[in-house]
Amino acid sequence: MNRNINKFSSDTLITIFFSKLFKINFIIIFSLIFLGLVGVASLYSAAGSDWNPWAKNHLIRLIFGLGLMFVIAFIPSKLFFKYSVLSFILGIFALILVKLIGSGSVQRWISYGGINFQPSEIMKIALILILAKYFDHISKIQLDKLIPYIIPIFIIIIPGLLVISQPDLGTGLTIILLGLSILFYVGISIKFVLFFILISISSVPFIWQQLYEYQKNRILVFLNPELDSLGSGYQIIQSKIAIGSGGLFGKGFLLGTQSRLNYLPEKHTDFIFTLISEELGFFGSISIILVYCLLIASIMKISFNVESLFSKIVVFGIGCLIFLYLSLNISMVCGLLPVVGAPLPLVSYGGTSLLTVLIGVGIVLSINIHDKKV
Repeated sequence: MNRNINKFSSDTLITIFFSKLFKINFIIIFSLIFLGLVGVASLYSAAGSDWNPWAKNHLIRLIFGLGLMFVIAFIPSKLFFKYSVLSFILGIFALILVKLIGSGSVQRWISYGGINFQPSEIMKIALILILAKYFDHISKIQLDKLIPYIIPIFIIIIPGLLVISQPDLGTGLTIILLGLSILFYVGISIKFVLFFILISISSVPFIWQQLYEYQKNRILVFLNPELDSLGSGYQIIQSKIAIGSGGLFGKGFLLGTQSRLNYLPEKHTDFIFTLISEELGFFGSISIILVYCLLIASIMKISFNVESLFSKIVVFGIGCLIFLYLSLNISMVCGLLPVVGAPLPLVSYGGTSLLTVLIGVGIVLSINIHDKKV
């Protein structure tokens, strides 16, 4: 009797596991693996055909992150709703802590046991979760008034300003843009949008005075790279040269002269797309961008097929986060935006940003499995 019960239980668990497994969007999985391996290959090239110091670590982090993503995918999505406020509080605490014990030339990381952790990256996921929970409790009628937006604006501004004060202008602005994108998604009134735009424009002189000197130089160099061609403008000038020299088909894998001869600074982090463009050319770069578009579109599609407003906002927020990573990085290396320190998701070297994306996608997969419309 007990043997039959145990057999029935094990068969039931296996059936449930495979029923959930088949709900996973494998287009998302294959896109993640492809982009992660592009990152490994690019970092191998950036190190001069050497697995150390970047490619090997990136591959290990990628495997660990994918494993963590699958674990998160099978966690019931209601738990993310339950602990969203706690995650935000812990995120704020970590941002305050990094101001006190942060490591690095600028205080952006917390180091423990040889592991560097950047709280501002994980804060992006926490922000998405708490905004989703907040708006899940607000009725559609209330969204036409200003009062319901006061709390989420503070929720967005507080971590944004904490990160900007590290100083990390790029990540801080990304957090604020991410939060504002969610406000647009839930249907903020156009009159409030115009009001916020007016306030933002009028506060530009004040914001300019608060910027560090190197941040001002980045903006001035963005407007005219030749202003400091051997200093602040050097990086963006070399980036444009590398991208342009790649032509249509590129110079070939491991054959990029700008990166191999070390003309290109930060080629393994924020400027890795420049290395890819030089070696693979226009068609190779566009192909990788199309894979990103496929990933983002697949995530956004899930937001139309889930039940709760919380789930819809979370999935949209994760897709928007990846889009912001992508658009800011490519615009930056092409000279369309100032250099703000935005990594290329899944490709740039950096453990926290890689894990942030994979944790976010894990939450999306969990929602797709547990909150999908029948």
